[in-house]
Amino acid sequence: MSDSGNQSCLMGAEDTVSFLVCVFHAWEDWAGLGQLEDYLSVLEYLLWVFTPLAVVFILPFLIVILLYLSILFLHVYKRKNQLREAYCNNLWDGARKTLATLWDGHGAIWHGYEIHGMEKIPDKGPALIVYYHGAIPIDYYYFLANVIIQKGRPCHSVADHFLFKVPGFKLLLEVFSVIHGPQEECVRALRSGHLLGISPGGVREALFSDETYPLLWGKRKGFAQVAIDSQVPVIPMFTQNLREGFRSLGTLRFFRWVYERFRLPIAPVYGGFPVKFRTFLGDPIPYEPNVNAAELAEKNATFRGFAAECEAVVMRVNTSKSEVTFSAGKRWIAPSGFGVQQAVQSLIDQHQQIPGNILRALLERFHTKHKDH
Repeated sequence: MSDSGNQSCLMGAEDTVSFLVCVFHAWEDWAGLGQLEDYLSVLEYLLWVFTPLAVVFILPFLIVILLYLSILFLHVYKRKNQLREAYCNNLWDGARKTLATLWDGHGAIWHGYEIHGMEKIPDKGPALIVYYHGAIPIDYYYFLANVIIQKGRPCHSVADHFLFKVPGFKLLLEVFSVIHGPQEECVRALRSGHLLGISPGGVREALFSDETYPLLWGKRKGFAQVAIDSQVPVIPMFTQNLREGFRSLGTLRFFRWVYERFRLPIAPVYGGFPVKFRTFLGDPIPYEPNVNAAELAEKNATFRGFAAECEAVVMRVNTSKSEVTFSAGKRWIAPSGFGVQQAVQSLIDQHQQIPGNILRALLERFHTKHKDH
């Protein structure tokens, strides 16, 4: 409404209501609120566009929140039972089982989590579990929960140094027996009869691996030396669709440069998609006194070349210990004859479609039976 129109409106107002309406219109024109509807339309459009993007970056933080809720529970539990601490050797068993139930429920509801091969985890005695590291190792949390619930025993874990510097995490790491990984401490845990989980790829694999699931172990052989020194079997582990649940922007050049230069794992993680998770445990690789760390860790270069020649041929090799089968597009590796890296790679080849696809992984939630790809 123009200034002259406003003046004529005010002059021609016959009652109080008409006068107030005219005053409101005059103020609306003066403040420029006539275009407010257009501004709101633009804002609504931007909100519609960017909300999904915001959600996929917010969901990973919900996992962090759940971790801190777990820590809060432990603090409350500790205070409640402080008088019993001096008399009870298993003070934290109830807390571990409670949190295990919480995380197992989260996995079942959000990811339809399944674990195949749990019988390969010993009820008693030591074993080294070697696994592929996702952008967020939430599958490993679910695995730990299942070990506590089904086996009635905890599993010690090796984590990167930076995790011990996260505020508030100290109690959680202590209760769940997380160590930062010196070989001597790992050997001590295994010789004491505990299970121990380790990911040789670690933070590097978490940041820089992608939906093609490459193993980024480099020349790391420390885990193999730990197994040899402890004389324990090694159990390979891989979780299907792990990279479709959470993905990292670590493949971008800037974040890789920051990590290589400052060892800061600051690459953003996005996702939290409710895709189907299936964890597969391979056959244990037994201790062999004549195998060194390099052979146990890798022991796959010669085999890869041999497998490539046999890929189009179906062949069976029967031995007293195991059976090796080759077929087009798939390979099953006998654990007693080949290394840990090849065993984990074999689980990936057998159970993961590459490249991974988020939509396909979401649709697998509706599958009632597992099928190897």
